[in-house]
Amino acid sequence: MRLPIIAANWKMHKTVKDSLQFAEEFIEMLGEDHKGIEIVICPPFTALYLLGKRLRGTGIEAGAQDVFWEEWGAYTGEVSPGMILETGAKYVIIGHSERRHILGEGDTAVNRKVKRALASGLVPIMCVGETLAEREEGRAVSVVRRQLEEGLKGVELLRPHLVIAYEPVWAIGTGVNASPQDAQEMSRLIRDELGGLFGVEVAQEMRILYGGSVNPGNIGGFVAQPDIDGALVGGASLEARSLADIVKQTEESVYGS
Repeated sequence: MRLPIIAANWKMHKTVKDSLQFAEEFIEMLGEDHKGIEIVICPPFTALYLLGKRLRGTGIEAGAQDVFWEEWGAYTGEVSPGMILETGAKYVIIGHSERRHILGEGDTAVNRKVKRALASGLVPIMCVGETLAEREEGRAVSVVRRQLEEGLKGVELLRPHLVIAYEPVWAIGTGVNASPQDAQEMSRLIRDELGGLFGVEVAQEMRILYGGSVNPGNIGGFVAQPDIDGALVGGASLEARSLADIVKQTEESVYGS
């Protein structure tokens, strides 16, 4: 059985003070009973070191929201894998739709970041997903397939040290989520594509997340699907109670109450 993962993406929210206060509240609410769920919190870079330090020993991992494809150099404003690892973070989100569609990040940049992250020992959470226009034009499958093929071009995996997050762009932050059935169909396609790239055995062990207006009320329907192994959570992860409830509902859906 694949270990479910709930990853919180705080985007450009929370100061260092806010992040540490969240951690105190969340750890207290969660208690010790979350061994069957891997939890990752991805704060802004400014809070990553201190939040990661606070999370050590709690069973909760820290992650970054982005990474650059070089280890050092004249790249103003960028952050290297080594810098991220020094904070104690284990995961890094790569290719989120907001970086693709707002900041112009293409498949080539995603590919370079994934390769560098893997080579450095970080676990990428690589995001794929179609826009509403692409879905309405019947191109959702071809878009996601292209993002997978181009984003993972030249990547060699002998073990499943990679997570894929399917995030339909039209469902992110809109309050409108894909149905569990729609998300399962795309997750199944993603797993089949991964099988072609890395072999069936590795693909079966890799975790696929759903993201897009996930909340405590709908998470159970998603993680109940055979090819969905958790969620990348945005807005609903900003409140400690909401994220704790998402973890609880995931546990109940996967393991039973």
